[in-house]
Amino acid sequence: MLKTSRSGSIFLGLWVVAGGVSAQGTTRLEYSFSNPGARSMGFGGAFIGLADDATAAYTNPSGLVQLTSPEVSVEGRSWSYETPFTVGGRASGGPTGLGIDATAGLRSAVSSEDASGISFLSLVYPRGRWSLAVYRHQLARFESKFLTDGLFAGFGVDSTARFEDSRSSSRLELTSHGFAAAYRLSENLGIGLGLSRVESSVRIVDETFLPDDDTPAAFFGSNSYLPARSIGTSEIATDDADWTVLAGFLWRLSESLSLGGVYRQGPQFKADAIARAGPGFDPQVPPGSELRFETLLRTPDVFGLGLAARLRGDTMTVSLDWVRVEYSDLLDGLDPEVFADLPLVDDGDEFHAGAEYVLVRATPFVAFRVGAWIDPDHRFRANPGRGDAFERALFRGGDDELHLAAGLGLAFSTFQLDLSVDFSDLVDTASLSAIYQF
Repeated sequence: MLKTSRSGSIFLGLWVVAGGVSAQGTTRLEYSFSNPGARSMGFGGAFIGLADDATAAYTNPSGLVQLTSPEVSVEGRSWSYETPFTVGGRASGGPTGLGIDATAGLRSAVSSEDASGISFLSLVYPRGRWSLAVYRHQLARFESKFLTDGLFAGFGVDSTARFEDSRSSSRLELTSHGFAAAYRLSENLGIGLGLSRVESSVRIVDETFLPDDDTPAAFFGSNSYLPARSIGTSEIATDDADWTVLAGFLWRLSESLSLGGVYRQGPQFKADAIARAGPGFDPQVPPGSELRFETLLRTPDVFGLGLAARLRGDTMTVSLDWVRVEYSDLLDGLDPEVFADLPLVDDGDEFHAGAEYVLVRATPFVAFRVGAWIDPDHRFRANPGRGDAFERALFRGGDDELHLAAGLGLAFSTFQLDLSVDFSDLVDTASLSAIYQF
């Protein structure tokens, strides 16, 4: 028997996790938990134990006590995303060889999107044991588009199911405006606190379709996504804001060694979820019928520790960071009675390492930086206790991502200019930042 299939109805199939999870099944989140600033990027993001410039307002506010003069910092970044997704193929069973059902395994594709803009601004004013800062930080800026066309399961022509084809789009933007304060408790220990208002703009849309008509040829053919064959549309959207806290410490263990720690609270936002029936949904449900409700979108909490060593008369610096990202927070705000079959996502541990060598005899000072870090797999994967063949095909998880970074810095008496790049298989980032002391 030929049939189309989807896990759950359109009204209960609102995948409302921000950052790219929709009913279609895209699997990757593109939140940015990287520290701001091109200098930090050149270190592979290992900057919690250093935090010695104006970007410390977000990275580790306790580091602000190291500054002796007011500073202004500005950074521009560009991102190039490659987000893989499942287009079609065989979720189970062998292909029939009819139409587009000719692939033994799964067919994948990549959504390629670019973004750029001012990613960080800050002003720091130190006074005595205190340092105060205000900042703006672009936490996330991401867009993607996905589709499925011919995802089959079953055995033989008479027992094949086709997953309802879909077209999906995701847009995610998070911007933080914050205030940070640091206090030097002693010559070797500083603490810092911050408060920020995070503004969200999220829209995830997924529209599903039946095959072009009810014939076997259309069932095994490519979908034209005809409006008259639309099953329905699910959408999640939010333009909300939330207040979050930030806390950190910086402890100078010796003249050359420092240890830092930071906690960043993840914001949460109220979102509107809408399911709208199409002509192909059910003859007894008029097209355009809607179901609306409010849900909660959460972003992960982040914990980090960093160790930095300054060697050879401060001409050589080595830095290491460990960062814990609680990705499972993304699902905590969803009603388990409505979203019973959501896929899973694991918390992740990032490991960052970087080094800097400064030519102090040059005018201006010239700094060379290299770094690397591991971005743990945080793609969604099917719940093994509930997921069917289609869910396992769409939510497959992935591998950890290795990032390699390099940077160059020029330091004048009151002005610093830094340029860095960060490359990985799925995301390439470039950063240009400037710091001015006055």
